[in-house]
Amino acid sequence: MSLAFVNALECKEPHSDEIWAVAWTANNTAVSASADGTVKQWDSASGQVSMSRPPHNLAIVSLSVSPDGMFALYNGLDGTTWLWDLQIDNVVGRHESYDRSTVQGAEPSWSVSLNPNGATYAGTSSSGNVNIYSANPDSFGTRQAVLTSGRSRHGMDCVHSPDGTRVALSNEAGQVFIFDLQSQSLTSTYSSHAMCVRSLAWSSDGQLLLTASDDKRLILHDVRSTPSGKPGSGAVATLTGHSSWVLSTSISPDGRLAASGSADKTIKVWDLSARAAVSTLQESGEVWSVAWSPKPPAPGTAGAFITGGQDGHVRWWRSAGTGV
Repeated sequence: MSLAFVNALECKEPHSDEIWAVAWTANNTAVSASADGTVKQWDSASGQVSMSRPPHNLAIVSLSVSPDGMFALYNGLDGTTWLWDLQIDNVVGRHESYDRSTVQGAEPSWSVSLNPNGATYAGTSSSGNVNIYSANPDSFGTRQAVLTSGRSRHGMDCVHSPDGTRVALSNEAGQVFIFDLQSQSLTSTYSSHAMCVRSLAWSSDGQLLLTASDDKRLILHDVRSTPSGKPGSGAVATLTGHSSWVLSTSISPDGRLAASGSADKTIKVWDLSARAAVSTLQESGEVWSVAWSPKPPAPGTAGAFITGGQDGHVRWWRSAGTGV
């Protein structure tokens, strides 16, 4: 089977440097974070900027939006983290995670993830830990817990499970860890990749985790948690076809498809049940971020996603039909 996707829209005022993260919100807007230090919200009907934040003096390296599309959490290269209220266009939280003058053992965050319940956020560090912070504007950035992987390697990505009960961490050595937030314990460790894992994506039911690596592969993991606490079976499929680092991945809301962006300047769409690529799209540069629309696809279509990358453009891609 093959699927056709078309470049339905392109942003009107591109970033002046690479886009390192994109998100498609429940309010049908797109948010992008760039190496130019800016974060922008886009209208998905026109491609016009609807809101933007003043530029930070360093790159914005990570982005996470709330499930209701009301808040965007983003993090700078120096470890400064902001919480942007998209309803009122105002930053309601700012934290300098690198500041050791107030917190002993403070660790600059790299990747950040807003818990779907909205009360906390997670941040990776160079020490291999995941730090849990308050996301409440009144206490934003107050560290509440430290989750230890036991590996002193830089944390590349962290993403909460859709129900907010777990958080996944990937590191530069190719390992993936899953923590239970209630018990603050490490429940699973996977060493499926031979190189750095740059991106993680959960399925909407929280049963699968897709990992994207510099080893040119994506690996699908069964991460189901059982009442007895026994973890899932781990790696169940390997997706190959990219010719360079896989920089980003995202799973469609219905769990049927995944998209991946690569340093080989392509986007691939994968059928997860068939374990095969069903579409390959050419880009002008490295594709650093992909994100599916959270809206389930209409009958007879395969949905839509956005991409951002080396040329600073946000692009909207839509299914042209089911294909054969």
